[in-house]
Amino acid sequence: MDIPDYDKALYYTLWGQWDDLLVLMVRTKDDLLSKKIQNFLHAYHYSLDEQKIIDSHDNLLYYIDHAMKYTPETALKM
Repeated sequence: MDIPDYDKALYYTLWGQWDDLLVLMVRTKDDLLSKKIQNFLHAYHYSLDEQKIIDSHDNLLYYIDHAMKYTPETALKM
């Protein structure tokens, strides 16, 4: 997974670009990122529980933050 995927996910999530986030979910090679995006988008579109939406949004942001901290140096040099 390239670090730009995490940057894109963060940008799309913060600015509410759900269509671009959906495309990223399909194209990324990071299965966990894809699943977190899927959970958030599903909650956002179908859940009536506001707390569930907020929790899935926070989980996505926490994962992106965590993944960006532990990306191998070889990916950063590309």
